[in-house]
Formats: sequence, structure tokens, C-alpha cells
Amino acid sequence: MPDRWLQIKGDPSVRAFLFQQSRVESLFDSEIDRIHEIVNQLLTVKGAFHVKVHYSSSQLTCWFADDAYRYRVFVKEEVLEPHFLDQFRDCTIDHLQPLIDSRNTLSVLAEFRRLRTTDQTIYLRNGSINRVNGLIGMTFSCDGAHYIDHKTFFEKLETFATSDASERLTECA
Repeated sequence: MPDRWLQIKGDPSVRAFLFQQSRVESLFDSEIDRIHEIVNQLLTVKGAFHVKVHYSSSQLTCWFADDAYRYRVFVKEEVLEPHFLDQFRDCTIDHLQPLIDSRNTLSVLAEFRRLRTTDQTIYLRNGSINRVNGLIGMTFSCDGAHYIDHKTFFEKLETFATSDASERLTECA
């Protein structure tokens, strides 16, 4: 886990055209609450310790405690199938002593929702939660990436709080 908030600037060409773009609603956007409930179940009941939500391309990338060396990718409608979660056995990751508890998992997902939907110019493209190391990852429309421990994430929410895109450029810095 980084001992600091790690911000990485992405592709300069993406940042150069930032204000000429706007978010286009994806399949995951139209079902964001349901997607977040699925992610929460994967992380708290089904043995996933790390899940990345790719909002723009509507996919989940998951790492499970019982097969940690392989990641699994699930796409669009597959995730929204009525019995999607049934393919995973119930499995706790308590033996790994996760740093993010289930209550905080829901809080992170709520913030992801806000960061995805609040602004049409600067918005969350991808968000990840690793319950074991307590790390939150975020990539924004400006191609700026953040890796931040969950405690700092909750302490610094005001950094991401404004809805004015010009004031939210710190996400891209």
C-alpha cells in the first residue's frame, strides 16, 4: 500500500481535449446501483478481494482469494444476468484480515457513484477497491489516476466534492 496519495498524470492529449468531451451513459451507468450491489456482494460474500469497475466500457475485473494469481473479466449484460452471483460460492476473506470492512466498501461505492455522475466533463472512468491492502484506485476522464488508502480517501473527499469541472482539475493534476 502506498504511504502517500499517489497521483499519476495520464496521456497529455486526453487532458488537452478535456473540455471538448462529455460523459456518455454506459450500460453500467444506467444500472449503477445494481452494479454496486453486485460488486459489494463479490467483495463481502463471494471471496473477491479486489474488484475494478470499468464504468465506461461496462466490465468488472475481479481477483478472488481462492485463485489470486488469475483475474477474471466479466462484461456488460453478463454481469446483469439475474443469477450472475450464483456462479461464485460464498467465501469469506476474513482470514486475510481485510483493511476495508463491508460498511466501508459500501461507502466507497457510494462515492464512486457520485464521482461518476456528478460532472459530465470530469468523471470517474474506473474505480477499484482492494479490501486486503485497503487501497482505492481511480481513473478519471482526464486520464488522471489516483491510488489512495481508504482512510485518506474518506478524509480527503472534499478534494472531489465540487461539481464545477474547472475546480475539479485536481483529479487530473
